[in-house]
Amino acid sequence: MSNLPLRFALRYLFARKSHNVINIISGISVAGMAIGTAALVIILSVFNGFNKLVSDSLSDAQPDLVVRPAAGKAFIPDSTAFSWLYDQEMVFNMSSVIEEQAFVSFDGKQSLARVKGVDSVFEEESPIQDHITDGVFALHRGTRPLAVVGSALAWSLDINPRFIAPLEIYYPDREGTVSLSNPTASLRSTKVSVAGLFAINAELDAELVLVPIETMRELMDYDDEVSAVEIRLAKGTSDKDAQKLVRELEDRLGAGYTVLDRYRQNEALYKMMRYEKLAIYMILIFIVIIIALNIYSSLTMLIIEKRGDIDTLHSLGAPESMTRRIFLLEGWLISLLGLVIGLILGVVLVLLQQRFGLIRMPGNYIISSYPVILQGADILWTAVGVALIGYLIALLPSFLRTNDNP
Repeated sequence: MSNLPLRFALRYLFARKSHNVINIISGISVAGMAIGTAALVIILSVFNGFNKLVSDSLSDAQPDLVVRPAAGKAFIPDSTAFSWLYDQEMVFNMSSVIEEQAFVSFDGKQSLARVKGVDSVFEEESPIQDHITDGVFALHRGTRPLAVVGSALAWSLDINPRFIAPLEIYYPDREGTVSLSNPTASLRSTKVSVAGLFAINAELDAELVLVPIETMRELMDYDDEVSAVEIRLAKGTSDKDAQKLVRELEDRLGAGYTVLDRYRQNEALYKMMRYEKLAIYMILIFIVIIIALNIYSSLTMLIIEKRGDIDTLHSLGAPESMTRRIFLLEGWLISLLGLVIGLILGVVLVLLQQRFGLIRMPGNYIISSYPVILQGADILWTAVGVALIGYLIALLPSFLRTNDNP
């Protein structure tokens, strides 16, 4: 008896109805749920693809881990924890940097910039050298210091690596006093030639200038101080291993230092990306709810058509709860059939896009086709959301008084 409502529901789902309009509405319901489900899978996969592009661009410009002082702007990296860290197999390289906001000028044009002094390890192994759009990635020409500038900042200052004019960098003298009559007297300055321009993302391209760390130490009157130690991990390092390394390093360094992983370096950005994905999911789920209302119409008409069957079942002693369950399962089966078709369709289209890049990106971008990444969690949440919506919509008409006369 427990399987009897399901058998009736399957029979009603696939059998032809006396009124063809019910077949049409049921078919539209299945097709609508399939399209809505496929849209969820595809759009969430596209969103994952663009998120991956953003993360990849950040990984080229930012390290996996950053050690900074908990208080103040600079510190001397003389802790034994750094020696321990250097010996870890998962650590690919470590570099010391000095980073500060400064005033820059080029051939009469001025701007604020984020000037970053880097050591020889950074200069030799930084992925930024793969994003050079003009000139070369070089911070030294013999003993002469050079600079590499973000393309957007270079455009605003009319910087060209082939020009002989130097880039002038100004920073307040830490021990000097501000003179109202001659403010420039309280500034320290240095000049560097521009070797190349890079393009990574809009934010970095508009503000970042790379120079040798010796140049920044001279500008800021530092000896051995650094503002941060940047660590890049070996390829293939899992998030679990990286977090374990962070906890161990924090314990060894103590309370005077802060260790930031990739997420904590860009916490606001990653939170925004998660909220945007959630908003997209909720909007698409709302669209699926609207589509699922067709199930309500289909079930209502089916209950009217099957009134004779309902009366017969009641005459045979079937409780009203059983007839309600028949039509509840009927409506849910319609949504589940659409869900299965939609999942198959969405997954196949995403895999085809991954393999062949069928849909191209308009304009000139770093990629030729829309990026997609299929994630199991997206498929799971899509299945749960669509199945729940189908169940709730099927509850409404199934609770009509099926034992009443039409």
